[in-house]
Amino acid sequence: MAAKADVARAAERLGLSGSSVVPVGDDCAAIPQEDGFLLLAIEGFMNAFVERDPWFAGWCGVMVNLSDVAAMGGRPIAIVDAIWAAGEDKAAPVLEGMRVAAERYGVPIVGGHTNLDCDRGQLSVAVLGRAKALLTSFDARPGDRLIAAIDLRGRYREPFDNWEAATDAPAERLRGDLALLPAIAEAGLCRAAKDISQAGVVGTAAMLAECSGVGIEIDLACIPHPESVVMDRWLRSFPSFGYLLAVAPDNISKVVDLFGRRGIAAADIGAVNRGGKVEIAADGHRATVWDFGERPLIGCASDRALA
Repeated sequence: MAAKADVARAAERLGLSGSSVVPVGDDCAAIPQEDGFLLLAIEGFMNAFVERDPWFAGWCGVMVNLSDVAAMGGRPIAIVDAIWAAGEDKAAPVLEGMRVAAERYGVPIVGGHTNLDCDRGQLSVAVLGRAKALLTSFDARPGDRLIAAIDLRGRYREPFDNWEAATDAPAERLRGDLALLPAIAEAGLCRAAKDISQAGVVGTAAMLAECSGVGIEIDLACIPHPESVVMDRWLRSFPSFGYLLAVAPDNISKVVDLFGRRGIAAADIGAVNRGGKVEIAADGHRATVWDFGERPLIGCASDRALA
């Protein structure tokens, strides 16, 4: 969560916010078009990650951007990358990971930037998508329930807290799972969603709450998680397929069932309220993780956010 606070510094320097023409703070930039929205997402990767697990870093360059596009109710169109490496041999596994992921997900890599004369490996990847109906970080409303949908059919990619449930999955499953999010948006079953990021379930919920101007209460016991994983690590984890959705009570069973049909664990994990705080509860205890009345997190609340 401390790292996510860097977003606020960059947004302030650029003069951007959740009230910009294209709101900042979402998983993608949503650019209005006559028949919907173009979605533009980008990710950069820690140098240590690229160095330690270069093939998976390349795979993640594709996967996490596609996840961001899906989180906003979109379908991907194309991928571009920027790679730096100390020679072709160092770049090869990163490029191979990207190539395999792009083929498995069925999205073409159409260009990018290459520098093979660098003193370290670095990677950034961007994806263009399109949405007919948006899921955003700005539309959670008091009275909604917070649904967590996470693919538990995986393992940790040690030593990082990355829960990896994708590299062994068949192409049909990967593509069909991502297609659930735009289907939910287009069916009007949900307005607000967010991809579970490096901030974990609670940190991601905090970013959603801040953008929407709401509070969120999370019951830790309700969060889907692998039985073999202790909760403190799970709350730090970055799942390869994981989303939070703010869903009206009448639509909860429909949304949970859609994920369940594809073998994805989904559950109601808490309430969206007017409180302005992110709180967690477990075993009769309650704690405030973040109070937006005291300080912002990513600084991207919209002017239309609720007080």
